[in-house]
Amino acid sequence: MILHGALPAWIRRPVRTLGPVAGLFLATACATPVGVDPIGPQDFERDLTASALSVNQPSRFSDQMLQRFNLSERFKTDPTGALAALRDTLDTEGEESRLFALAELSYLHAERDGGRAYHFAAAAYAYAFLFRGENQPPPDALDPRTRIAADIYNRAVTQGFMASDRAEVIVAGGEQPLPFGRLDVDQPDGVPMWAGRRLERFLPAANVAIRGLRNRYRQAGLGAPLVASLGPAESVAPRFSLVPPALKVPVTIFLRFDHVREGIASGRVRASLELYTEDTAAQITVEGRQVPLEFEPSTALAYTLDRAPIWESEIRGFLRGNYLRDGGGALYTLTPYRPGHVPVVLIHGTASSPARWADLVNELNADPRIAPRIQLWLFTYNTGNPILYSAGLLHEALTKTVGELDPRGADAALQHMVLIGHSQGGLLAKLMIVDSGAKFWDNISDRPFEELQVSAETHAVLRRSLFMTPLPFVDRVVFVATPHHGSDIAGLLIGRFRWLVDWALTLPPNLLRMAGEVLTLSEDPLLRLRLQQGLPRSVDNMSPGHPAVRTLASLAIAPGVKVHSIVAIKGGGRSLSSAGDGVVSYESAHLDEAASELIVESGHSVQGNPDAIEEIRRILLEHLRARSLASAR
Repeated sequence: MILHGALPAWIRRPVRTLGPVAGLFLATACATPVGVDPIGPQDFERDLTASALSVNQPSRFSDQMLQRFNLSERFKTDPTGALAALRDTLDTEGEESRLFALAELSYLHAERDGGRAYHFAAAAYAYAFLFRGENQPPPDALDPRTRIAADIYNRAVTQGFMASDRAEVIVAGGEQPLPFGRLDVDQPDGVPMWAGRRLERFLPAANVAIRGLRNRYRQAGLGAPLVASLGPAESVAPRFSLVPPALKVPVTIFLRFDHVREGIASGRVRASLELYTEDTAAQITVEGRQVPLEFEPSTALAYTLDRAPIWESEIRGFLRGNYLRDGGGALYTLTPYRPGHVPVVLIHGTASSPARWADLVNELNADPRIAPRIQLWLFTYNTGNPILYSAGLLHEALTKTVGELDPRGADAALQHMVLIGHSQGGLLAKLMIVDSGAKFWDNISDRPFEELQVSAETHAVLRRSLFMTPLPFVDRVVFVATPHHGSDIAGLLIGRFRWLVDWALTLPPNLLRMAGEVLTLSEDPLLRLRLQQGLPRSVDNMSPGHPAVRTLASLAIAPGVKVHSIVAIKGGGRSLSSAGDGVVSYESAHLDEAASELIVESGHSVQGNPDAIEEIRRILLEHLRARSLASAR
């Protein structure tokens, strides 16, 4: 606002002579037809980055083209006519700005019920903006339109191939409509395969919200990110056999246009449809440039665990000793076997499942320093069964798997395995790196094991469970909230609710049959007495003072194996002697032999705690560095 007293003298004089009306006009004028108004930095940034993808309105860049060609009002009332008119200007200079506007405005119209023809048009225009010929410079990476165009391309390809019921994406070639002609899409021959199974039922990865994971990771790039299911197995190769059939796989489809600008001009556009998985290609070559592909691994993980039966296995696998058939354990891999990648084996705890490692898996898979050099394996088991029995199954599964995957011992990475065990899983992990001799057998018998007259099957199971030897291919173990000296909660259950434990926790029939066989055939009075008292459950084995946990705590860790401890403490401020996580005390979780110990403020389920995950990340990086240094020598 201009005040009269502030006007220079040469203006004040005319004001006096123009009269009161003119003077009032000049004195109260607050704005001019062209000028500036202050806005906050957030408003400026919002205006700069807003697009059809975020606010359902054209970006300032596309709006500039509409204004320039006097199409703003027409786009509101006749979007198809406005888009056709804007396309007619493409034979003049400044084509890139118009291609971007056509891409965004076509996508906006498609989302407003313009149909899949405009989705494919948006993809073609965006591709033409991003790829201008092998001899042409690429768009400026700092130009905001570059990322917007990439996202428009990715979303437009997804929506273009979406089924009519919107339930899935149809990955198939054929003729597709365009508002100015047609698009012919070629697809390579053959069915897409992964881990010996067909990839099928493709779901959009960018159209869902994720719950339950701390972070959502995306590999930014080009391509429509999808999540694929696995069909029936068509190969029984060992490298595929441990991939769980319910796993969901992150994939991307890339629509590669052929001479796209000429196709847009003629109305006959050709493209080929390409499908990639995360482990087959992280980037591709387009017009001589290396272009990263877009994947959504966190979404695939969330789809895998969404309403999955694995959640039911946590309690059922604790209560029912035969939930996994014959009381067995199962080893799974999250990718086909990859030579040169160090196995990291995750072993869950009591009344738990591999699903509880979800945050750790999500973080490790997103770390470019770790993910390309490891392979994640998961061991699951019936957690109510005797710990030594489950440990025997783990020992057997790991030995068998390494032997099948690398029968000649040529893969050095398999000889540097890392085990990570939470709670009871930590006890199983320790049993992989100790030599027990006959100490566990001596707890139940005072006669030599070889004198036991039982069937070959029973003899093998008892030897597998009671005579532990270090696995030569395990280099490092991380114990997470592990009750090395037992758990007070387990002791309480056994002390006060023995009847409930015996009633609720059933043992596998094969184990009961073997116990009956030993009772019938054995002449060892101590062994018969132990069996008459009943077979132990896992909570027995974790009760402080139980012979199994005392014996395991006394066993030395095999030479050359590094161990680390992550100890949870709930409610800080207490001395360590009285601290714990509500299930395991600090004194039970502490291990003198540990190369490192991290205390984390957490309850017992610390395996998903960010501090615990960061410590595991640190340990794995240390492990990979040590292996690299050893290989370089």
